[in-house]
Amino acid sequence: MSKRIENALSFSHELMQKCLQEGDVAVDATAGNGHDTVFLAKHVGQTGKVYSFDIQQQAVEATRERITRCEMAERVVVIHDGHEHMTSYVRVPVRGILFNLGYLPGGDKEIVTRPEKTLKAVRDGLQLLCPQGLMILVVYYGHPGGQEEKEALLCFLRKLDQKQYTVLMYHFVNQHNTPPFLIAIEKNQS
Repeated sequence: MSKRIENALSFSHELMQKCLQEGDVAVDATAGNGHDTVFLAKHVGQTGKVYSFDIQQQAVEATRERITRCEMAERVVVIHDGHEHMTSYVRVPVRGILFNLGYLPGGDKEIVTRPEKTLKAVRDGLQLLCPQGLMILVVYYGHPGGQEEKEALLCFLRKLDQKQYTVLMYHFVNQHNTPPFLIAIEKNQS
């Protein structure tokens, strides 16, 4: 029997797939091993563009390798820099932005996303979003510093004007470990 309730990562893809169309621009704010970059590149199509950020050389190399194998390199710009510098590279309206907060799977668990940098990236990303654009954050918080990032993010998001943004939080309430949860922010029509 298949599960009908998806985990945060699967649900993030379902939501983003409904948002993106051929020719759109999207951002993978945390490239990691390149899985989300390939997902976004597939959904923006041959005429779209994906900007993919990571601070770790290992992640940049893994992402470049993955997009090359999937024959999507021409539609992706891989950037070895933090997501807090997003607006230095992206200067056009964006349809979708995807974050996976925490640390690089299989990488150095001491290198994690930080509240101040994540909040700057979220603020800047919201400005880049076009109307009906979607920002999704999959928040992993079971590591040192993760709880602080989670709380800072939720504090910021609770204050967003509901006339400008619709914010959804999707999480499991009966799991005692720390499964990631999802935050989806849709920019409302102006």
